[in-house]
Amino acid sequence: MKTIQFFLRAVMLSFVAITLINAQGASVEDSTGLPGDNFSLQGALEMFKQAGSPEEFEKLINTEDNNVNNIDLNGDGDIDYIRVVGKMDKEVHAFALQVPVSETENQDIAVIELEKTGEAAAMLQIIGDEDIYGERTIVEPDGGGDDDEEADDNGDGGGPRNNDNSHDGYYAPRIVVNVWLWPSVRFVYGPSYTVWVSPWKWRVYPVWWRPWRPLAWRVFHPFRLRYRSGFAVVRTHRVVHAHTLYAPARTTSATVRTRHHASVTHYRVTKSTTIKAKSGGTKVKATRKTTRGGKKRR
Repeated sequence: MKTIQFFLRAVMLSFVAITLINAQGASVEDSTGLPGDNFSLQGALEMFKQAGSPEEFEKLINTEDNNVNNIDLNGDGDIDYIRVVGKMDKEVHAFALQVPVSETENQDIAVIELEKTGEAAAMLQIIGDEDIYGERTIVEPDGGGDDDEEADDNGDGGGPRNNDNSHDGYYAPRIVVNVWLWPSVRFVYGPSYTVWVSPWKWRVYPVWWRPWRPLAWRVFHPFRLRYRSGFAVVRTHRVVHAHTLYAPARTTSATVRTRHHASVTHYRVTKSTTIKAKSGGTKVKATRKTTRGGKKRR
């Protein structure tokens, strides 16, 4: 048995090492230092796609082997449990992904917003909370095409990038993916669906869950990268009715805001150095980027 366990561990370490090499070879951006570096929005959407219900979705994002959640908001050295809190108004749904930070405070990490757009059609987006990602970060299933605005991001919701997606001036409208056939979507639009509000709270967690130690950025980031395929960071917030449902219920923590104030402020100041100018009708964008050591580069 010990031989088998040793072999499996060796295989996993080899996989991580190979992925790290590939990621470094692809000029992966350094950590932004924000809490959102440690939660994969794309991974969450992949889990929502796989899940058969919001309850199962909650279990999937909190399963260690899925490597979606690596977040520790209160700094106690353990991964935080993320509860899913649903809201519904007829054919509009919002699923807040929320961390119990203490007995008195909760903090939203992100929200999945879902709307039915036809008899057998629905669209969704996941919105990373601005207190966690430094700014509102929107991810959706990637159907191809260009967004209305260039997504000034490195493709995984983890920081800025400096490239040009103008395709020599050609603009192809983004294709919005119909998610109607996702099992979780069909479930929440079923006649017997009751809004899922996680029963778990601070220090009251399901018996199957045990917290684990957060992974270092260089170890966790390659796991995030594997979820990039099939999802895109965009600027257009198209699921507006669901956001109207969610916005009044958005939950934030003063503890989290205070603890991460410096990194969030630094990120926003760095982003504000983005220069937009128009020359001959062509938009030119220059963005300063920040490395893990705090040094700025262009």
